[in-house]
Amino acid sequence: MKLINTGLIATVLLFSVAASALTLKEAKQQGLVGETLNGYIAPVKPTAEAQALTDKINQARTEQYKSVAAENNVNVNDVAKMAGQKLVNRAEAGEYVKGINGQWLKK
Repeated sequence: MKLINTGLIATVLLFSVAASALTLKEAKQQGLVGETLNGYIAPVKPTAEAQALTDKINQARTEQYKSVAAENNVNVNDVAKMAGQKLVNRAEAGEYVKGINGQWLKK
């Protein structure tokens, strides 16, 4: 099995929606969304703006995960989970992450 291109995963890790009124970084800092171990963000506080951002980010991540998976001949879910672990580990102090117990934890 080929090693997954870390450059592509890094792109996903840094992705934010510039055109959005709220950026991913801002939403994380405000505690509106958090990272999960499955490689996607989820709303911590269910607001319309947080959900819209979540949908956009997760759609873009899905496309990126599919691309990485196809390039490396691996399962998309495996790519997402690998990215999820990295995203959770790299979350900054004060940001929320969802633990293996399904509960939100503030780093």
